[in-house]
Amino acid sequence: MPNPRDTTNDVVPLREATKAWFAISLQTFGGPAGQIAVMQRTLVDEKRWIGQQRFLFALSYCTLLPGPEAQQLATYVGWLLNGVRGALVAGILFILPGVVALLALSGIYVAFGDTTLVEALFLGLEPAVIAIVVQAVVRVGRNGLGHPALVVLAVVSFVALTFFGVPFPAVVLGAAVIGWALGRRIPTLTHPPRSAADDGPPPLISDDALHHELPSGRRTALTLAIGLTAWALPVAVAALAFGRSSIFVDQGLFFSGAAVVTFGGAYAVLAYVAQQAVEVYHWLLPGEMVRGLALAETTPGPLIMVVQFVAFVGAYRAPGDLDPWVAAVVAALLTTWVTFVPCFLFILLGAPYVERLRGNRDLAAALAGITAAVVGVIASLAVFFTLHTLFSETGHVAAGPLDVEYPHLTSLDAAALAVAALGFLLIFWRRWSVLRTLGACALAGIVLGLAGAV
Repeated sequence: MPNPRDTTNDVVPLREATKAWFAISLQTFGGPAGQIAVMQRTLVDEKRWIGQQRFLFALSYCTLLPGPEAQQLATYVGWLLNGVRGALVAGILFILPGVVALLALSGIYVAFGDTTLVEALFLGLEPAVIAIVVQAVVRVGRNGLGHPALVVLAVVSFVALTFFGVPFPAVVLGAAVIGWALGRRIPTLTHPPRSAADDGPPPLISDDALHHELPSGRRTALTLAIGLTAWALPVAVAALAFGRSSIFVDQGLFFSGAAVVTFGGAYAVLAYVAQQAVEVYHWLLPGEMVRGLALAETTPGPLIMVVQFVAFVGAYRAPGDLDPWVAAVVAALLTTWVTFVPCFLFILLGAPYVERLRGNRDLAAALAGITAAVVGVIASLAVFFTLHTLFSETGHVAAGPLDVEYPHLTSLDAAALAVAALGFLLIFWRRWSVLRTLGACALAGIVLGLAGAV
C-alpha cells in the first residue's frame, strides 16, 4: 500500500526541471520507443527523480489514453515533480522542438520539393532511428518485464500485432485482462525487476509516495472548464475571422476529432487522416502523406506531429484571402494546438485520481499486463520501421498490423543498411549518446547520398 506521506509541491526546483525537460526534448527522436527510453535514462537512471515502478505505472496509464503516450508521460511526470506548472513545462517543451523543426521542413518541402541534400540527410537519419528504437525495446523490456509471465505476454502481444494484425486497442485490453488474471495467481507479478538503478541513491519520488494534489469535484470542474475553453477558443476565433467555411475551421474541427480517437499511437490513426486529407478535403496529393510521415519520423517529438505538415501544405495551397505562407503557418500552429491541448487535459484531469489507485493490487496487475503489451507494441513498430527504412518499395506483401503494407523484402537498400549498422555499432558497442549517434549517421548519409548523386 502507498505510504500516506505526500510529496512536496516542487520535488526539484522548477528551473532545474525545465533545463532537464529542454535537454530531453532535443533527444526525442525515434518515435515513442526512443522517447520513453530517453526519459527512462534521464529521469529514472541518471537523475533519480522518480522510481522505476512509478515511471512504469505512469506509462501504463498514458498508454490507455488517446494521443501520444510519450508526450503524456512527460506531462504526467512533470506534474509529479512540479504540479500543474511542471506538467505544462514538460508537455510543451516535449513538443516544441518538433513543432519548430517540422514547420521549417514543411516550408522547405513546399518551396523546394525533393532536393538531393535533404534526401541525403534523411538517408542518414532514418536508419539511425532503427538502432535507437531497438535500444529502447531492450531498455523498456528490461525494466518493465519483472516476471517470466510478463515476458511471454510481451511476446504474444508482438506476435498478435505483427503477424495477425490484431488492433492495438484489442491487444491492450486483452493484456490488461490477462495481467489482472495473472496477478490473482502470481503475487510477485508486479514486483519490479532488479536494475542498475537499484544500486543508486533512492529516487526523490519513491514508488510508494503520494502526490500532494488531492482529487475533488471542484478541481475537476475547473480543469475541465479551462481545458475545453482553451481547446475550442482558437477554432472559434478562426470562424469569426475567416468564416465557417474557411480551411482553418475545417482543419481545427477535423484534427480536434482526430485527437480523441488516436488510441494506439499515431500509426493507428494516420490511415484515417491520410484518407480524409487526400480524398475528402483535398489538402494533399496522393503519396504526400508518406513524405510528411518521413519528415515527422526524423524530427524530435511525437509522430502525430505529421498533422502539422498536412495542415501546412493544405493551407498553403488554399490560403483564401491570406498570403499562402501566412495561411500555412497559421494552419500548422492551429492544428498543433487542437491536437495537443487534449493531452494536457486528459493528464491533469485523471492523474490525481489514478495516483490514489496505485495501491490497488488488481489495478497494478492489469497495468503490468499493459506494460508488457507496450513492449510488444514497440518491438512491432521497430520491425515495421526497419522494413520500411531498409527496403525499397518496389512491391508489397500483405498488410501489416498498422494497416500499412510492408515493402517487398527483396529490394534491400544497401546504403540504408550501412548507416543502420553504423548506428548499432555506435549505440551498442561504443555506447554513444542518441544525439551524437544521429549526428554521425546524418553525416554518413550526406556523404553516401551526395556520392550516389554524382
